[in-house]
Amino acid sequence: MIDREIFENLQSKIDEEAAVRDELHEIVQNLARKGRSTQATLSRAHSTPADQLKPVLADATEEILAQREEVSRLKAVADKHPFYKYNGLWTRELQNLVSSIELCAWLGGLQEYKCSSSASFLTIEEVGKFLDIPVNLKGEDAFHLTIEEYLLALIAMVEELARLAVNSVTLGDFDRPMQIGNFIKDLFSGFQLLNLKNDILRKRSDGIKYSVKKVEDVVYDLSLRNLIPKGTSAAQ
Repeated sequence: MIDREIFENLQSKIDEEAAVRDELHEIVQNLARKGRSTQATLSRAHSTPADQLKPVLADATEEILAQREEVSRLKAVADKHPFYKYNGLWTRELQNLVSSIELCAWLGGLQEYKCSSSASFLTIEEVGKFLDIPVNLKGEDAFHLTIEEYLLALIAMVEELARLAVNSVTLGDFDRPMQIGNFIKDLFSGFQLLNLKNDILRKRSDGIKYSVKKVEDVVYDLSLRNLIPKGTSAAQ
């Protein structure tokens, strides 16, 4: 006869795992809810002139800081359990947060967290320092920001900037599309140096060229209409 205690022990382990997932899920749901608020605030950049963005960036920074608190809660719980067993629960929301951080930084926010005032975005180390979490851990099974998550966040930021280039023209800002174009072309050249093994990351990174093309079309149309600001060049 099979010992019923074997299955009772298995059920106990199943219940323990379910409790862990429920606790993590509750934190991730809060992170997602606050993330949607952050993204809604940053989306105001599409209808706000560049010289009037300061209040938008202040609001976005406040909401990003609120998300950072949720990440601290998440780390405290996740560190007690195997990272890659539960990583799928939060990876999407962590990517979204990092993308919001990078977009806010590119627009001129979070200056105190950049390596220099002229930097366009935060490195993975700077993001980790800002969120107070490790990055790219290899020697221990603990909560951290992976390189893949960071790169996917940058790609999402590029897609948002391509959209911003179009909307900037609507606002009468003909300089920003060129700034965006130069930035994402530089970023794309950096991605081309990477030998990516992750299929999803490789496919998403290939899509950057379409964002580059989208912005180049905007700049080309501006040049045809003689709307390129003096002292700048569409071919920069």
